[in-house]
Amino acid sequence: MAEKLRLTKNEQKKQKDALKRFDQYLPTLRLKKQQLQVERAKIDSSIEKLKTEKAYNKAETYKWVDVFAENAGLEKLIGLEQIVTTDGNIAGVDIPVFERAVFREEDYDFESTPLWVDYGIEMLKKIMTINARIVTAERQHELVSEELRITTQRVNLFEKVMIPQTRENIRRITIYLGDLEIAAVVTGKIAKAKIERNAMMEIMA
Repeated sequence: MAEKLRLTKNEQKKQKDALKRFDQYLPTLRLKKQQLQVERAKIDSSIEKLKTEKAYNKAETYKWVDVFAENAGLEKLIGLEQIVTTDGNIAGVDIPVFERAVFREEDYDFESTPLWVDYGIEMLKKIMTINARIVTAERQHELVSEELRITTQRVNLFEKVMIPQTRENIRRITIYLGDLEIAAVVTGKIAKAKIERNAMMEIMA
């Protein structure tokens, strides 16, 4: 249940101070929202570029599909072991930043292994590295999107609820205090007139 508004001068000052804070904080929130939107768009663009690069490398690999059919067991020779990231920050959001992909590589017999295997391993490394970069970028997108959602909610709260309500509170208090002041003036005039009338009656008695 909302607290009943106190129609007093102290409450009026409190509401005006609150409105001043809201008006100062809202531009900061709006700026953060814009920054997050820009950064998320950059991440989206980065992901699309990585996916295009991945498709290109896969297409290059498919040129060797016939020799790959020899089944040299590439998946046993190379595998992604770890995605190494560093800590980054976007508009106050902590994000992972891709640094490198760590691979598990097995030794193989150069004499008994087809010559194209070296090329195949390098291409797989490229594709797995791109996948690792995409995974990292998608995590960035997730974190930035969540912060953008929260920031947007706060902007809406200030714009549509807190600031309008505070202004309405100030308006109500101002009207009430104004009415009290008018009533006090009227009461004072009535009292003064009564005193003057009584004084006049005493003089005439």
